Amino acid sequence: MPLEHVVLVLLLAASTYACRAGGYVAMRFVRLTPRVRQWLDALPLAVMGAFLAPIALDGGVAETAGLAATVAATRLTGNSLIATLVGVVVVAGLRAVLPR
Repeated sequence: MPLEHVVLVLLLAASTYACRAGGYVAMRFVRLTPRVRQWLDALPLAVMGAFLAPIALDGGVAETAGLAATVAATRLTGNSLIATLVGVVVVAGLRAVLPR
């Protein structure tokens, strides 16, 4: 792996850590009311939708089916990691069998 890639991965890891740590620090000053809790619970699906909606709109059948499977898995399991894996498997599987 080229040195530039290693440096890039390390910088991305550091920025991810800084964002998460900053979020924890900032949340120390926020009261967890029921409304704030609902907002925090909805955030993972909103982020996933923000990533996947443009792909589904510009993509084909596999991408749209992947988005639908991700939303369904999120609703059924409540686990965004499982939902992400389901979406990836659906897109990869359909791309493997559908003609381009």
